[in-house]
Amino acid sequence: MSNSKLTLRINEMTTIELLYQTLNERRRPEDIAEMIFELTKDSLTNNEKLLLEKASKGSLSKNIYGYTSMLQTFAEAKGATKQIEKALEIFQLNPDTKFDYNNQKDIEEFIALVSPIINKSIGKNDFKADRLNKSQRIENGIDLSKRNYNKKWRLLKRIENKLLKFITESKKVEFQKIAKHGLVHTLDFTNFSSDINTASFIAYYNARCNLRSVFTNESQIRSFDEISEMLLNKCNRKDIQLPNPTNWWAIAHIYTSQEVLSHLTDQEKGLLLGKWTTILQEIAAFLDQIWNENDINRETMVVKRGNDSTTWNNTAGAWNKARDNWMNLIYSLGLDYILEEICFGKTLRLMAADVVAWHFSTNGKLDPNTEVWNKLPLPWEIFQNKVNCNKDLVIKYCVQAGLDPEKSGWIAARTHGVAEFTPTPELVHGVTISNPFLATVLKRHRFFSGKK
Repeated sequence: MSNSKLTLRINEMTTIELLYQTLNERRRPEDIAEMIFELTKDSLTNNEKLLLEKASKGSLSKNIYGYTSMLQTFAEAKGATKQIEKALEIFQLNPDTKFDYNNQKDIEEFIALVSPIINKSIGKNDFKADRLNKSQRIENGIDLSKRNYNKKWRLLKRIENKLLKFITESKKVEFQKIAKHGLVHTLDFTNFSSDINTASFIAYYNARCNLRSVFTNESQIRSFDEISEMLLNKCNRKDIQLPNPTNWWAIAHIYTSQEVLSHLTDQEKGLLLGKWTTILQEIAAFLDQIWNENDINRETMVVKRGNDSTTWNNTAGAWNKARDNWMNLIYSLGLDYILEEICFGKTLRLMAADVVAWHFSTNGKLDPNTEVWNKLPLPWEIFQNKVNCNKDLVIKYCVQAGLDPEKSGWIAARTHGVAEFTPTPELVHGVTISNPFLATVLKRHRFFSGKK
């Protein structure tokens, strides 16, 4: 291989590695388009170049401001680093094993390692009932003063509580990612990088999926735009080398249209169906927990003071995304007869009261999907085998609400059109602000947050 070709290959791999990193980020589509253009410009037609340039000209590197006020990463759950480092100091420990204190398993292993030192039972955290008294400490060979023992006991209790909080926060982050882009953040680099066209479509469409919602009383902008369509068409071109190098398995982690799934084997589709069924079950359990912790008005789904609308809406979004993928796979496998026995309904998000008032002021009405949601069993009740919900029941309630059960997405994943590319707006709590500096100042002072 000549030096020029070797250099080109190294540059390609570097760009693909950077694109891969964006799967766990919230980078602007314009910046991803710029990276894709540089990676693929020699193989693009004139029309394809024009489309990519339509987006890439708005990249931060070409922007007069050169930055964005919006975070380009997802939130991260904070582990028990602070608490465990304190425990290492107080217990005077220097463990041979290197622990990752932002990892659930490692935190559990640390608790299991340290708790026996003071004979503390894991999960037993009642200060009055679960501590050892003086005679019990002597009996167990624990030569510590009451003050020293209590200090260590309380610290281990805090680490256990931190672990529980970390598990919950990790679920929130995971479900937020699923709501936005499906399973793509779990895709390995080998599959992602196996084909440039595959990597380009996944990275760009992922950026589109991760866009923030806009404060509006109309529909949100569709993720699948004209550039997504062009990049997907490049994956499906008939004039490229045979066999087609496109990695459809990788694409199915973010986009499960019937066309994409038609390229997978039944075994691959079965693996994805199993994954999505497990995810639906996990999301249903978390929805149940949130529902019981919040006094949600099911009849209107208008948020009330005290409702954790962010967690509910992110988790509801994850449920709907998982459900769409599950249904696409059911139909692709020819298993739609299953829906005659079990057909999960959609989960509605909570709406801000001012958005609802705005909608009504423009002669809008309560979303008819709310009527269907009110009548169908709740998702977790189905998994708990408390009630049955099948396709006939869903169709019945959709008809009563004046909805087409298929087109409205109740008995099949909703089909979508192709949106025109639109530049990414600077948003402060969903409100468009044209200047990123001003947006940063407004965020700092909590404008448009709904909080004083």
